[in-house]
Amino acid sequence: MYLYKELKEEIFSKHGGQKTATDTGSPESQVALWTYRISHLTEHLKKNKKDASTQLGLQRLVGKRRKMLDYLKRKDIERYRAIIIELGIRK
Repeated sequence: MYLYKELKEEIFSKHGGQKTATDTGSPESQVALWTYRISHLTEHLKKNKKDASTQLGLQRLVGKRRKMLDYLKRKDIERYRAIIIELGIRK
């Protein structure tokens, strides 16, 4: 699988939020993980244009990420701005 344990731990330690490196539930770490998965699925869809199930999964992930970013924007605008800049996500 493309998302092995060491890679997840690296993503969570880098974008773990304010608490600890093992904080997998923080919005920042979840958005970072979803962003990695979205970029991987986007590359897959560039090669396999007719893969409808992957396209549906990608749309769901983008929606999840958007909802989490909206939540973060409502709760703490500074953390929202930091994660947007750090991951290079544009709105």
